[in-house]
Amino acid sequence: MHSQNPFLDEFAKLTQAAMGIAQTAGEEAKTAMRAQADRLAAEFDLIRRDDFEALKAEVAALREEVAALKAKKTAAKPVSPKGDEAAK
Repeated sequence: MHSQNPFLDEFAKLTQAAMGIAQTAGEEAKTAMRAQADRLAAEFDLIRRDDFEALKAEVAALREEVAALKAKKTAAKPVSPKGDEAAK
């Protein structure tokens, strides 16, 4: 003898519908927050992490190149006598 309570059936349907609505609302909120964060990043002229890391590596390589060129320039520069330094 199985008897179904119509009140419990309707309550289960309502609960299931509410869970679906809550899940959809959560996804929409997540999408809206992501869009807001992207807008703020663009407004503040921020860059993404991978772009920053690439630029950081490029700057490090350029610094090494500049240091090598300075060392090469210093090594090629003739040493002046002490009398020339006093004349400056």
